[in-house]
Amino acid sequence: MFVTVDMSRLTVAAPVNKMEQILRICSDMGCVHIEEYGNFEDGIGVGQAISSANANSVSSLLAKVRGAKSHYSPNNTKGPKSVAEVQKMINSGFEEIVDQGLAFADAVRDAEAEIETKSDQLALLRRIAPLNIPLDLLTSTDRLEVYVAESAKTNSLYKTIVQELGGNVEVHAESNVIAIACLPKHSTDVQLIMNDHNARAIQVPSGVGSPSEVISSLTKELGKLMTSVSKNTAAGESWLASHGRDLVIVDEYLTREDAIFTAPTLCAVSNQAFAIDAWVPTSNSSAVKEALSKMASHVEVVEHVEDHHHHDEEDGHHQVNPPIALDNGTVSKPFEMLVDLVGRPKYGTFDPTVMMMMTFPIVYGMILGDWGYGLIIFLLAKWLGSKPFAVEPMAKSGITILSWMGVWCIIWGIVFAEGFGFIWDGKEGASGPTIGFLADFYSWTYDTFHVPETMASLTGLTGLHMPFHRAVDGHGLQEYLLLSIYIGVLHLFTGFIIGFVNVYKAHGLTAAYFEKGSWILILIGGFMQCRNMVSGYNDLFEIQEWTIMLFVGIISLIIGLAIFEKFGWIGGVIMGPIETFGLLANTLSYLRIMAVGVAGVKIAEVSITMGWDLMSSSIGNGDIISFIFGLVLFVFIQIFALALGILSPSIHAIRLHFVEWMGKFYDGSGVIFNPLGGRTLHVEGESQSTGQ
Repeated sequence: MFVTVDMSRLTVAAPVNKMEQILRICSDMGCVHIEEYGNFEDGIGVGQAISSANANSVSSLLAKVRGAKSHYSPNNTKGPKSVAEVQKMINSGFEEIVDQGLAFADAVRDAEAEIETKSDQLALLRRIAPLNIPLDLLTSTDRLEVYVAESAKTNSLYKTIVQELGGNVEVHAESNVIAIACLPKHSTDVQLIMNDHNARAIQVPSGVGSPSEVISSLTKELGKLMTSVSKNTAAGESWLASHGRDLVIVDEYLTREDAIFTAPTLCAVSNQAFAIDAWVPTSNSSAVKEALSKMASHVEVVEHVEDHHHHDEEDGHHQVNPPIALDNGTVSKPFEMLVDLVGRPKYGTFDPTVMMMMTFPIVYGMILGDWGYGLIIFLLAKWLGSKPFAVEPMAKSGITILSWMGVWCIIWGIVFAEGFGFIWDGKEGASGPTIGFLADFYSWTYDTFHVPETMASLTGLTGLHMPFHRAVDGHGLQEYLLLSIYIGVLHLFTGFIIGFVNVYKAHGLTAAYFEKGSWILILIGGFMQCRNMVSGYNDLFEIQEWTIMLFVGIISLIIGLAIFEKFGWIGGVIMGPIETFGLLANTLSYLRIMAVGVAGVKIAEVSITMGWDLMSSSIGNGDIISFIFGLVLFVFIQIFALALGILSPSIHAIRLHFVEWMGKFYDGSGVIFNPLGGRTLHVEGESQSTGQ
């Protein structure tokens, strides 16, 4: 759960004539990640894709299926089908069914392209229609140049043409459109005059007859094309309703088949034999070896053991890193999507998915902290979850994360007594309507829940109650600020502990102490030094036990940079103190929880002062116009506050995790575990890949 899946190296060798059968076994197992062969030697090279009637048929049908899928964007909401059902469906003329769907799609695309072209022609014809001159007379020939243009100074242009060129031109002007015919030798003079009058040339479309006649003809053609679009679109939608699910299922099946036929391009092949270099999860190694041993001449599975060299490249030691598979439960798995945004963790290191599941929505909820907005976000997630696209893994993960964000926003909103920008506890500073059971509830929580005296004295949170008004000075603002800092320090401390464990596992205790332990000492010592100063216990620069811890940490960091990070002693002495101030910046960055949270509260308050209060006052004096105006303002600002509340806290919560926290331990250089044939969702009887 907290570490990447253990991997074993798989080596397979067999005669060339058994290649397809062995690759199919690997695909059926669903847990064999094949490494691409890249060592070119005499007599050994990369294999070629399998060329057979079946392979060609699969490739051809897959191209059509993907084309139809791209156009129709189908979904499978009814579950998978068995392999036997899929094969029977393909053998029973599914290609003709796909061709039918593609025909509807092509007809729509062709008609829409024609509509666009003819619409452009129609627009041009309407611009020159006032001239009422047949189109064939507005077209230049070898012996005659014809110019049609628009100008805001048509009368002036007409007079200038006539005055300067006289009988050498024929000119006709109507409204703001002018047509000029001249011999080729006068074309330059005509163009210069047109430019002087800022006339814009019109490209006359081809055709026969007057513009009005062609417009009438084009209008009829457009009507027919639109009817064709409507007819074929309706037919396509009907086709999608009948065959969309099958399209998704067949696409997955054919993709797996195509992967088998193209997999030889990853293998080392000679005239007589071939070899596969692959990875399998250690938990599957016995089953894979047993299945392949029945067909292959040689099968070897060796569990991967990390070679603990701190600087492999300088030792001349090169180690092949396994692909990375994550092993998370149903609840935490959706949050792998967030982890993958910064790359898979390096093999053998900490998988932060479960931690992200806990801390990301908590930080997000603490920033937005409004149960009304949280309820809307949660309902939005439920609504999105009811849509057909919600069955797709990525969409499903995103919707799950959104649900968690909404839930934690509701929880923090209850703690803050905030809903839709109102404060609902009925106490001093409350802006919402007084509701009896809410007032009683918050009176009970205020009197019942207290920070333990020792903890309150240690943290300075003596005024922390539930609820507290986080945006009101003297009623919770200071506590909100302190909580932001404490969460930041705890978050960073956790990151350094994880980093310490990672380095310890890879390079030993000494490296772990100087690379990560030094930072832990700096964080604790620096934080306590500042905390004692703020609390009035000591002056900032007064020597105390925390000061000693801080300096020991800085000295350890300098040694770590000089020796383990290869900065050299001069580099370590220079960079050590500078990096220490970087940690201070990281810690203070968590103040964005408080800053963005208070800003969101104030934006929501604007809807109350500008909209709600105006509505309330207008009810008393019967001013309907003011009531409507206040209602519009209230709703508009609430929508703006909600939209900003979804976007801004998400960005800041992600930054605090990806930059401040994960930067202390995370190496996202891992390659995603990608077993041959991929992951099956829509075809039963095929393998379910492990540790995606």
